[in-house]
Amino acid sequence: MIVSTINVNGIRAAVRQRSTENLGLLVWLKETTADVVCLQETRADDEQLADALAPALADGWTLASADPHLKGRNGVAVLSKHPITRVLVGPEADEFAAHGRYLEVDTCGATVASVYFPTGEAETDRQLEKERFMAAVAARMAVLRQERRDAVVCGDWNIGHTELDIKAWKANRKKAGFLPSERQWLTDLLATGWVDVVRVLHPDVPGPYSWWSWRGKAFDNDAGWRIDYQLATASLAARVASARVERADAYALRWSDHAPVTVEYV
Repeated sequence: MIVSTINVNGIRAAVRQRSTENLGLLVWLKETTADVVCLQETRADDEQLADALAPALADGWTLASADPHLKGRNGVAVLSKHPITRVLVGPEADEFAAHGRYLEVDTCGATVASVYFPTGEAETDRQLEKERFMAAVAARMAVLRQERRDAVVCGDWNIGHTELDIKAWKANRKKAGFLPSERQWLTDLLATGWVDVVRVLHPDVPGPYSWWSWRGKAFDNDAGWRIDYQLATASLAARVASARVERADAYALRWSDHAPVTVEYV
C-alpha cells in the first residue's frame, strides 16, 4: 500500500488556476503510484470537490470527503484506487463534527485518516481552539491504537516537532506551529506508540520539508517547514519500505504551497 498526503491549498486552484497542460493535481493523480491519497484544505463542499476531481473519478479513483462548515475554509478528503468500506467524519468530538478537518476511512486493509489541524495563533482563542482539536484527535488516535488496527493518520498537522523540522526555528520559538506546548503534545503522542515514519527513514537531517511560503525565495532556498506527517501504528510502521517528499523541481512547477508526502508500506 502506497499512501500520499498533500494539502492542496484549494482544490479548484490545484486543478485549474495553478495548472498547465503538464502540471496540476489531476496530472499528478494520473502519474502517481499511490493507492491512497489524503487531501487537506480543499476549500470546497462535497459537490464542488467531486466536480473538480471528475476526471480522476472517471479514471477509477474512489472519493470520500468531509466538507467544511465555513464556505471556502478547511475541507479534507481521501481518494483510493480500492473500495472504501467505512467512513467516519470528524474525530468523534461534537465541536469539530462539521469542521471538515478529520476524515477516516477503511481501504486497502487499513484505516487511513486525513487530518487538517488549525494554524492557531499564540495566546489567542484561535490557539485554544487548536489545542481542543489536538486533544480530540489524540483521543480518536488512542481508540484506533486500542483497537489494534493497522492505521495511519496523514495530513497537515501545522506543528513542527523539532528544530530539524523548521529551517528558521529560532525565529519561530514563540509562534504557533512551534510552541513548546505543541511540540510536547506531539512528543507525548508519539510516546503512546504512534510512529513518525518519514522521520524514522530520514533521521537526524533537516526536513525533508513539505511546505514553503509562496513569498520570496523560501522555496528556492529550501527554507521550509516539515508539518505534513504520516503517523502510523507500530504494526504498520514496521512495514515501511520508503518515504519521500515529492518536492517540485522548480518554483514554477508547484501546484500547492505543500508537496506530497509519500510512504510505501509493504
